[in-house]
Amino acid sequence: MNIPLVDLRAQAAEIADEVEPQVLEILRSACYVGGPHVAAFEKAFAQFVGVDHAIGVANGTDAVELALRAVGVGAGDEVIMPANTFIATAEAASRIGAIPVPVDVDPDHLLISPEAVAAAISERTRAIVPVHLYGQVAPVEALEPIAAAAGLAIVEDGAQSQGATRNGSSAGSLGAIAATSFYPGKNLGASGDGGAVTTDDPDRASTVRLMANHGSATRYVHDVVGMNSRLDEVHAVTLRAKLARLNDWNTRRQEASDRYAELLADIPGLILPRTMPGNSDVWHLYVIRVAERDRVLAGLRTAGVGAGVHYPDPWHLTPAYVHLGYRPGATPIAESAASEVLSLPLYPHLTEEQQRFVATALRKAVRNG
Repeated sequence: MNIPLVDLRAQAAEIADEVEPQVLEILRSACYVGGPHVAAFEKAFAQFVGVDHAIGVANGTDAVELALRAVGVGAGDEVIMPANTFIATAEAASRIGAIPVPVDVDPDHLLISPEAVAAAISERTRAIVPVHLYGQVAPVEALEPIAAAAGLAIVEDGAQSQGATRNGSSAGSLGAIAATSFYPGKNLGASGDGGAVTTDDPDRASTVRLMANHGSATRYVHDVVGMNSRLDEVHAVTLRAKLARLNDWNTRRQEASDRYAELLADIPGLILPRTMPGNSDVWHLYVIRVAERDRVLAGLRTAGVGAGVHYPDPWHLTPAYVHLGYRPGATPIAESAASEVLSLPLYPHLTEEQQRFVATALRKAVRNG
């Protein structure tokens, strides 16, 4: 048995009858960018998140950058974010000329630590970016008094959390503004790259839409220096079809997570993911922690299990950010976890039989050490 880390073919097969005729209609109409399907998806996604505005953009990295720009982050400003996020979060700040500042995470859920955030604030800090990692939701409410006291904006990175909630409120609706990604492997994935910015603030929504369209609200009238970051019609059709199924697919992810917890409970040395009180997590990734991770990973792959690592190095210790001057030990929890994290296959169409195979292979890989 060969089990992929994610099975996008199964999702595509489920929506094919609905999507394919609409894609053909788009090709015949030659309306590819910013048309009625994009508008319909933006409206539906805003309703799903529980906000007034959703703006489709080209990818999740652009979404973070545009959200940061919309709250006034500029060159030389500092932006606080967790050390264990994907590098795109830091890149978004860097592309503005801002300075990404890594902070540590809590040891149980690997989500941004409010205490670490408070300690990292300087006179140059302009925004805090809580990352809803692995389909969990960061404790934004604990960041709110910290941000308010320092006059900072909270910009959510919800690239992995479509449909997750904290204390009954959806990821993407908790901060001043939020960014998400529709990369195909996400819980809500497009048929290529895509992303969105969500907010209740009409002025920020207008700013994002303006900047994403070359700084132009009227053709050939450019009010600001913008960028080209727009969602296209084919992706919007795919996203609308998947959005209609997302609650069901997320429920299946949650059931699969619960099943893994049962199947793996007796394997010594594993640290299994746990849900933070107040959260309803959607498990974009099922990430365990294990000693001798690379050896265990090799054993799983030999057995036909497409396990992975998210992420092998904290972003501030990669060559791209050596210029910031951070050394190992600056974020000890995130750095320790980076050597242990191991992502097991998890997707809506994963079967119980497949999960049992994964559990057997993992038990053998751990034991063979």
